[in-house]
Amino acid sequence: STTDKPILLNNIPDAEAFISGAEVAVIGFFQDPQGPGAEQFRRAAGQIAEVPFGLSSSAAVLSHYGAAENTVVLFRTVDSDRRDLDMSSREVDAEKLTRFVRMNELRLVTEYNPVTAVGVMQSSLQFNLLLITDKMSPKHPERMRKFRAAAELYKGKILFILLDSNLKSNERVLSYFQLKKSQLPALAIFHTPDDEHEVVAVDDISIERVQDFCNRFLQ
Repeated sequence: STTDKPILLNNIPDAEAFISGAEVAVIGFFQDPQGPGAEQFRRAAGQIAEVPFGLSSSAAVLSHYGAAENTVVLFRTVDSDRRDLDMSSREVDAEKLTRFVRMNELRLVTEYNPVTAVGVMQSSLQFNLLLITDKMSPKHPERMRKFRAAAELYKGKILFILLDSNLKSNERVLSYFQLKKSQLPALAIFHTPDDEHEVVAVDDISIERVQDFCNRFLQ
């Protein structure tokens, strides 16, 4: 609940357990846990219910993560990456911090939209697998369950992305892969350094089908 946020992290083992226990975790490193930066951090924590927020004023924890004072660090397990935000400036408030988290939170399956696009583009993973589908379809929950299960197998190798074909902002992605809505759902795998990609229409998604598609492209 938001009343438990942020969690105080007083030592390195607590911080490590906190980060490893979530797909995306945010820690605020503040020398003064009651200062203005920490106050904005608490406000942002209350606005983002599904992301765990921790706060530490421990010099040992700060040093362990090589973080500067008055810095917020977002840790993500999907590509073992992190993003830092300097809270020293008065211009950085809860609203900007919330946007920072939304832009950079990558999960096992990240839904692509104009906000998450920033984190997707900056991911250290060079392979992206898109499930292009209609989120309103009655088959969607089951497709997502299998797609997510497959994503577990490629953690740290391939970034799994859900692309809702109903969103107008996603139409140019469909045209890039030369897909019509009648050909959906489809899987599209993409190698970012050279734009090499492959697309396959899939009426039925299975973990094995996703694995086969990924493995052939990786080879």
